Amino acid sequence: METGRARRGGLVALAACIGAWLVGSGSGEQVRPPLPSPGEALSAQAQYPGSISALPGSPPTRIRIPSIRVDAPLMGLGLQSDGSLEVPPPARRDLAGWYRDGTTPGATGTAVVAGHVDDATGPAVFYHLGALRRGALIEVARADGRTAVFTVHAVEVYDAKAFPDARVYGPSPRAELRVITCGGGFSPRTGYQGNVVVFAHLTGTY
Repeated sequence: METGRARRGGLVALAACIGAWLVGSGSGEQVRPPLPSPGEALSAQAQYPGSISALPGSPPTRIRIPSIRVDAPLMGLGLQSDGSLEVPPPARRDLAGWYRDGTTPGATGTAVVAGHVDDATGPAVFYHLGALRRGALIEVARADGRTAVFTVHAVEVYDAKAFPDARVYGPSPRAELRVITCGGGFSPRTGYQGNVVVFAHLTGTY
C-alpha cells in the first residue's frame, strides 16, 4: 500500500504501509481504523497558532502522541531502488520511521514520519492516527537532547490515486511535520485505498 509521491531534489518518494487487518464485530461488520471528520481538513488559509522559530537540524529518536497513546521509537527511512520510501519492518508494529534524507523534525521545512496502521495480527503504531483533532500535541525527541513539540492544525484522508503531493510534501518556511499512515477505503484484495495525513507545526521545545 503506497501513499502519494513527494518530489525532493528530483527524487520521487513514496511512503508505504501495511493494511491487512480488520476485526469482525458482533454484528458481523468489520471494524476499521478511525478516519478524520471533514471539519479537521486543511483550510485554504491555514492557521498556525503558536508557531515558534525552527531548531537546528538533529535526527529524531522517538515520537509521542499522548492523545492516542503513541510512544514509539523512530528509525531512519531511505529510498528503495524504485524510488519508494522504505518502511519499518512489518514485524515491528511499535516502530515508526522518518525520511532521513529530508528535513529533520523541528528544523525549517516539512519533515515526514510514516508508520503502519496495522498488520495481519492487529493494530500497529498509527492505528488511531485518524482520530487526532486540531490542537493535539505531537512530541518528537531528538538526538541533541531536545524535544520538538508540534501542534496539529489539520487531519485529512486522501485516495491514493489523487494524493496531493505538493499539499502534503511541499516546502514550508516554518518547521512543520507530516505523520502518514494507510486509511480510507479498504479492498480485501489490495488493502487500504488511501492515506491519513496529519499536518502539524512547531509550537514548543523542551
